[in-house]
Amino acid sequence: MPYPLDRRGFYSLDRRGFLRTAGVGAAVLGLGGALASCGSDEPSTTTLSWWDYFTLDNFQPGMTRLIEDIEAGVPGVRIERRTFPFAELERQITLGAISGELPDIAIVDNVAMNSLGGSELLADITGRVEEWGQADQYYEGPWEGCQVGGKTLGIPNNSNCLALYCNTRMLQDAGVEPPTTWDELASAAERLTSGDRYGLALSAIRTEEGVFQFLPFLWQAGGDLDTFAAYGATALSFLDDLIAKGSLSEQCVGWTQQDVNTRFLNRRAAMQINGPWQIPTLKKAAFDWTVVALPRDREAATCLGGENWVLMAGSDKADKAWEVLEYTQRPSVLVPYLVSFGNLPARKDLADRGSWASDPALRLFLSQLPLARPRQYGEHYADAAQAVSEAEQAVLTGSASPTAAARTAAGKIDKALGG
Repeated sequence: MPYPLDRRGFYSLDRRGFLRTAGVGAAVLGLGGALASCGSDEPSTTTLSWWDYFTLDNFQPGMTRLIEDIEAGVPGVRIERRTFPFAELERQITLGAISGELPDIAIVDNVAMNSLGGSELLADITGRVEEWGQADQYYEGPWEGCQVGGKTLGIPNNSNCLALYCNTRMLQDAGVEPPTTWDELASAAERLTSGDRYGLALSAIRTEEGVFQFLPFLWQAGGDLDTFAAYGATALSFLDDLIAKGSLSEQCVGWTQQDVNTRFLNRRAAMQINGPWQIPTLKKAAFDWTVVALPRDREAATCLGGENWVLMAGSDKADKAWEVLEYTQRPSVLVPYLVSFGNLPARKDLADRGSWASDPALRLFLSQLPLARPRQYGEHYADAAQAVSEAEQAVLTGSASPTAAARTAAGKIDKALGG
C-alpha cells in the first residue's frame, strides 16, 4: 500500500521527544483507553475502538464482512470503527496521546513501525505471541517488520512487494526474454525503447514511493543504508545509465507508482516495476503481460509493503483486543478478508489457499515474499529516506554524479540512524 507522509513526503517527528514535550505519560495513555470505552453498551459487551485508513469504496464490503465476522465469532465484542485519510492515520495516533483519544486496535502501514515503535504508544505483545505459538507461520520479512527493540509490537495484516511486469508481445517482437539480471535488464530496456516508448518505467518520485522502489537496487547491489556511500553509488549509477541511454524517462522523478502503471497500460513502457495492487487494473488491459522477479545483481531482493495490526499500550481492554487480533488470523477469517482486498497473505501456511493459489501473477509475488525486506531502520528512518530520495533525484536530473550524491546522502543517513 501507499505510505503515510508528512509535508516532505516522509515520516517525521521524534515520538519520544514529542511525548516528553507534551508532558504525556502513562496516565494520559490510560485516559485514552478509558475515553474510548465510554458508551451505553450492556455490561457484558466490550466496545473496542478500531482505526484504519481504508477509506475507498472498494474496501468497504470486505471490511464490513470482517467486522461482522469478528462480532459474531468473538463473544461479547462490538467494534467501533473510525477511518482516516491514508496520510493522516499515524499523525492522529500520535496526537491521540495528547487528546486522550486513542483506539484499542489499529491497522497501520508497516513503515509506521519505525516511528510508532519508538513512541511507547504500541503495546508489547511479545508474551501473548509466545503463548499463541504461531509466529513461525509468517514469512520472515513481514514478521521482522513487527519487531522493534527486541519486542513484538504487531502482527502482519497482509503483505506485498515489487516485481517486474513485461508486455509479452513487445518482448517477443524484440526477441527479448524477461530479464533476470541487471545486465539483461539494461540490454532489454535498450532494445525495447522505440519512439515515444521507453523500455522501462519505475517511480523515482521524492516520496516514500520512490524510496520503496529504489531500495531493492541498493540491496541487490549488496549494500544497505549503512553502506550507502559505496553501494548507493552503484545503484544510482545503474539507473543513471538507463536514463543516459534513453531506456528510462527522466520524468520518472515525478511519477507515482500509479503513473508508472498508466504508462505501461498506455504501451508507453514495455516493462515496469510495480506491485500486485495493480493486477486488477492490468487484467483489463488489451494486451498480454507477464510478471517476473526483479532482476538481480549481486543478490536477489525486493521491498516489503503491507500493513500490520497493532494494539495501543494505553488500552484498558488489551485482553479483548488481543482476542480479536488472534481471531482475525484464523484461516477461515483471514482468507476471505485478503481475497476481498486483493491482498497477499503474510502467513506461509496460507500459500495454497485463496485466489493467489491459482493466479500465476499473484503466485509470483507470493514466491518473492521470502526475499522481501522490511524498511525497519528505527524511529529516524524518515530522515534517512529523505536523504536517499534527494540523492536519487540529484543523479537522475543530472545535478550530481552518483558518487558525489551517494557520499552526501551517506553522511545524512549515518547521522539519522546514529552511525
